[in-house]
Amino acid sequence: MYVSHLDQRPSNVIISMWNLSTFFLSQLSIMASQEDEVLFDFSPELYKSGKFERGPKKFVPTNEDKETGVSSKDFTISQHASVRIYLPKLKSNEKQKFPVLIYYHGGGFCAGSAFQQEVHCYMNIIASQANVLVVSVEYRLAPDYPMPASYEDSWNALLWIASNSDKNSKIEKEPWLLNHGDFGKVFITGDSAGANIVHIMVMKAGAEKLPGDMKLFGAILCFPYFWSSEIEEKMKTPDANSFYYNLWNLAYPNAPGGIDCVLFSPWAKDAPGLHILGCSKMLVILAEKDILRGAGLQYVEEVKKSGFKGKVEMYEILEVDFIKA
Repeated sequence: MYVSHLDQRPSNVIISMWNLSTFFLSQLSIMASQEDEVLFDFSPELYKSGKFERGPKKFVPTNEDKETGVSSKDFTISQHASVRIYLPKLKSNEKQKFPVLIYYHGGGFCAGSAFQQEVHCYMNIIASQANVLVVSVEYRLAPDYPMPASYEDSWNALLWIASNSDKNSKIEKEPWLLNHGDFGKVFITGDSAGANIVHIMVMKAGAEKLPGDMKLFGAILCFPYFWSSEIEEKMKTPDANSFYYNLWNLAYPNAPGGIDCVLFSPWAKDAPGLHILGCSKMLVILAEKDILRGAGLQYVEEVKKSGFKGKVEMYEILEVDFIKA
């Protein structure tokens, strides 16, 4: 089933996702000596030397948010993957259960963090307003750790979350997930590159059984970061490739198929069928003035005609230029 929604007044949660996405990209910063040649303007710029550093980020500790009453804590899953968990204020009893929302941040696979102030603020808001237990995933970033490191960490985080629902699992259970997570209502979401990660996670969940036989009830892809050579031909200038082409090559320089890699272009010739998507419902959020909109529309159409047995909805924002990072 395919449903399209148009609304000139996006919800606060959708605005938050858009704001996060644009903020993360604004944090990309490039270092170079004076003799470096500019290869591509990322605003800031990518230089021929390849030197790279991210803009300043403010990390914040876990706490009980005074405005929302949401509590947070960190958990280290492995050497590379960790999560920040957000628990809404308990209103009834200590055994109150909440749907679980797994969040992957955006930033072109090169920027952003689950521990960043902006993410922490938005996750508090989402946990409070949507009344969900949020698990925000921290994964390795390129170019320090080239792709597919981000996917590997994200998948390990999902396996760990699901293992908390498995009575036979020998992992150390996380008390908030164990006591307050409703594993019958698990949602997965992300913005931009995070939405790309969501797609990969849902595909893997459709191909492999998750621990405890946990199911993904719904997937929310906000302004998903997909691309292809066909789209690139329309977007690049005579003198330079597009921003998204260069960003993908920075994150995954050895990607099989380049920008037509099945991880970046879900409709590529060799891509697995989208009918195996491992969720019951999917919502794809797009924005009229986002360059990624065309790829997002194509993704929705490909899912629609793939034979996917779940429900697919698209929500499109008409005006987003007033949102500033």
